[in-house]
Amino acid sequence: MDPSRHPHESADVVVVGAGPAGCSAAHHLARAGHDVLLLEKATFPRDKICGDGLTPRAVRELLGMGLDCEGDGWVRTRGLRVHGTGMTVDMPWPEVSGFPDYGLVRTRHDFDRLLARRAVAAGARLFEGTRVTEPLFAPGGDRVLGVLAQRDGGRLAFRAPVVIAADGASGRLAVALGLHQRTDRPMGVAVRRYYTAPHRNRDHLEAWIDLEAPDRRGRPAMPFGYGWIFPVGDGAFNVGLGTFHIGRRPAVDHRQLFREWTARLPADWHFDEEHATGPLRGAPLPAGLNRRPQYTRGLLLTGDAGGMINPLSGEGIDYAMESGRLAADVVTRALAAPTEHAREQVLLRYPEAVREAYGRYFTVGRLVVRALSHPRVMRLVATHSLRRPATQRFMFKLWANLTDPHSPDALDRVLTALQRAVPAA
Repeated sequence: MDPSRHPHESADVVVVGAGPAGCSAAHHLARAGHDVLLLEKATFPRDKICGDGLTPRAVRELLGMGLDCEGDGWVRTRGLRVHGTGMTVDMPWPEVSGFPDYGLVRTRHDFDRLLARRAVAAGARLFEGTRVTEPLFAPGGDRVLGVLAQRDGGRLAFRAPVVIAADGASGRLAVALGLHQRTDRPMGVAVRRYYTAPHRNRDHLEAWIDLEAPDRRGRPAMPFGYGWIFPVGDGAFNVGLGTFHIGRRPAVDHRQLFREWTARLPADWHFDEEHATGPLRGAPLPAGLNRRPQYTRGLLLTGDAGGMINPLSGEGIDYAMESGRLAADVVTRALAAPTEHAREQVLLRYPEAVREAYGRYFTVGRLVVRALSHPRVMRLVATHSLRRPATQRFMFKLWANLTDPHSPDALDRVLTALQRAVPAA
């Protein structure tokens, strides 16, 4: 597509998608002094299918962007309350050097808008209602030099020497360059719904690890996944569940599983039709770096577009924001390079930087998903993992990826050794 045929905007960097990954990248790039175009197909405020829970990893990124995480709209969490096979255990967020000791909850309805405003305050130029349709290539070549988008009923070209794809799980820009999701990496499915209810919990994330669903032969089975109840403030709750698998998708009807699970919850929690405030909605969860490489021909992948979702917890916001910051750092160094060849050499290091950050943990996650995809193994873990404090802490730190490799704590040392023993994803 020849961009000269369309009205255009030019910048140092084009970022496609104003979710956590895109806003993080745009914020850090703008703070570094670059001219950044941030393109978002919707207009704010807008909803996203998500659990809305933020671990200390995500809180660290928010604080690094200078967001005020106090006051109205924020729910602070002290840890995770886990229910399984007749047991309930409260586990505080692990004390890990470099991370805050609390989590947060905020609906994506206004969370992403806050992030976008932060990026704009740093100097990024935000274009809402701008649906990117395809990448633009250099004449006679295959290098991306921008994107083409629909806006206000017309077509507009956005040009830059570097494009960051933060366009979510569909990864349309990545697919246009032949980067498809790998079937040997974890893929999840999640559904969630909002309720208003006088539930007792106000300061914990809650998780149920003993979901029940029939297998392909109709026999009772326990899929790898969990149900959640997250408080979002003012008596409202994000209630959902998700499962992960590798390879062929299991025969799990997630909507039916959700209905059966919520029907088993105490009636006085009011997670029923009368107290629902919206429909049940679902989304895919591409995890474990299931799209590679994360850089090719002028395009960098961040967040869900690059499969940067935790395959154990389904958490994606923290990795989206971290990868946005990581991409911004690489692009800043690339744009400072003296020649096009030198710039390309810097950009080519981005996939290795991603693997260094997440590769070994995601490999461990893939192995765990593969093991727990066997219903008998999942049932065994759900039955026994909560019975001993050491096992509880081990599973929680592994689930949340909150480990200090320099800590003398025995569990940190075990988890660090475990990650060092496997290859990067």
